[in-house]
This record gives sequence, structure tokens and C-alpha cells, in this order.
Amino acid sequence: MIRRPPRSTHCISSAASDVYKRQELADAMVALPGGLGTLEELFEALTWAQLRFHSKPCGLLNVRGYFDPLLTFLDGALEEGFISAENRRLVSVESSPAQLLDVLLKTL
Repeated sequence: MIRRPPRSTHCISSAASDVYKRQELADAMVALPGGLGTLEELFEALTWAQLRFHSKPCGLLNVRGYFDPLLTFLDGALEEGFISAENRRLVSVESSPAQLLDVLLKTL
């Protein structure tokens, strides 16, 4: 997650119970290659954006094509009409941290 300089300090002790607090404090959400917990938090952030619970940018750092199968899945869901083009665009994807940060910062 990308954060602006802190306005205050928060201690987050439990991943499950504090997902909401992390999303509230973040200016953007970024998923790095990871497992099921990473995917769950990514899709929760995207779902909340889809429902307009937040307007924070979401990004994937696609290191060595790690997320390529997931992106293929999302493109297939778009083609089959399960997600809209607007919702498909909710996630920005770059393979370089600097490029991803540039894209996300432009949307803040």
C-alpha cells in the first residue's frame, strides 16, 4: 500500500482484523506476488472500488509475469460479460515498481 507522510501512527497487530484499517489509512493499494491472502485483499479492494466504497487506485506489481494468469482470467471475465470494462480498468499493472508508482500517483 502507498501512504503519504503519516498524519498519525497506528500499530496494526492482526492481519485479519485490521485489513479495514490498512485500507482506510492507505492512499492506494498495491499487490505484490503472494498467496491467497494477497489475492483476497486485492479482490476486496477492487470490489470496494467497484461498489464505490473508496476511489483509491489499486495496482499489481507484475514481477516476472507472476500475475499474467490472473490478468488472463480477468480479461476472459470481461469478454464473457462477467465484469465491465470500467471495472477491469480498476487495477493498474506494471512490472517495475517505479512505473507502477508513477501510474498510481497520477490517479491520486
